[in-house]
Amino acid sequence: MMFWKRIAATCLMAWSALAGAEPGVTDSSITLGMSAPLSGPNGAYGIEMREVISACFAQINKNGGIHGRQLKLEVLDDGYETDRTVSNTRTLINDKQVFALLGYYGSSPTTQAMNDGFGPARVPLVGTISGAQTLREKPSVNPNNRYLFNVRASYADETEVIVSQLASLGLKNIAVFYQNDGFGKSGLDGVTAALKKVNLAPSAVGTVERNSLDVTQAVQAISKVTPQAVVMITLYKPTAAFVRQMKQNGQNPMFMTVSPVGAEQLVAELGDEARGIGISQVMPYPWNDTTPAVREYQRLIGKNGKYSYYGIEAYITTKVMAEGLRRAGRELTREKLVAALEAMNHQDMGGYRVSYGPDDRTGSRFVELTVIGSNGKILR
Repeated sequence: MMFWKRIAATCLMAWSALAGAEPGVTDSSITLGMSAPLSGPNGAYGIEMREVISACFAQINKNGGIHGRQLKLEVLDDGYETDRTVSNTRTLINDKQVFALLGYYGSSPTTQAMNDGFGPARVPLVGTISGAQTLREKPSVNPNNRYLFNVRASYADETEVIVSQLASLGLKNIAVFYQNDGFGKSGLDGVTAALKKVNLAPSAVGTVERNSLDVTQAVQAISKVTPQAVVMITLYKPTAAFVRQMKQNGQNPMFMTVSPVGAEQLVAELGDEARGIGISQVMPYPWNDTTPAVREYQRLIGKNGKYSYYGIEAYITTKVMAEGLRRAGRELTREKLVAALEAMNHQDMGGYRVSYGPDDRTGSRFVELTVIGSNGKILR
């Protein structure tokens, strides 16, 4: 009897060692990490994403978890600063021992974290609020991109839809106001490429630094050409400051911006002055329950909850991660998660499709235009 007890104990110890061999994975839990702005001028973005992801984890855990394991979330504040994002990534991987990452924010921060952090460490990241091309290179071009799985469309996709709309209206005097970093420059490249297709070029450009509201020089430069339209590749606070100063200068062009601005945050910042601003969106309309993923998201948040584009993106990002973990199986490793995600070709996530392959990290190309109407309502 003692012999068989020893055999059973040895097998149990071997299984426990195997289960805990991969960082962040135990017999009963999977720990995932997230770096996002929770403070500073863009803290509202990260806070909302964290709340929705946490609610998703709680729902998954209530229903038995993933293959019997409970999901845990480690979140660090990066203030939308590149150096802090890279440092947080290393802390999450080396000190917090997370299994994988999700819900990052920003083009320059995520690109640097990929090339200096989770890419070399071979730790997968699912979902980042960025449409930068640097995050969409083929893994055969940049091996670090193998560990980044996008969930949203690119800035090139967004800006092409915006420019096509402006061109269809006969507008030719189109200026660009952009954030002077990877996010803004990627958007500027997208606008420039889209304008070139209709034999146009930006009539003027103006910039603002990341986490800055100093838009005076940009307003002066763009006002000189009295543009018919301005495409803004900026976040909500500098966008609001720019729109206000342009109007104070007697300039009333058609204002258009891309999805990271956060429609709800922009409305809260600008009030009635936000009316008429056009915004490209890369997620399903979160106030209409005709899409299955939106119905699920609304049930999660509750009838009295605040629905938003950032919220639905956090929800779909979590769905993609959860699906990848389920497909990877009980004998979970990072490489199995990568392989499982790569096998998700045109995967339906509830009316919203994502698609990957061994040399493809596109995710989605879904884009639609919205406009801010009266009382701050976002209209399609």
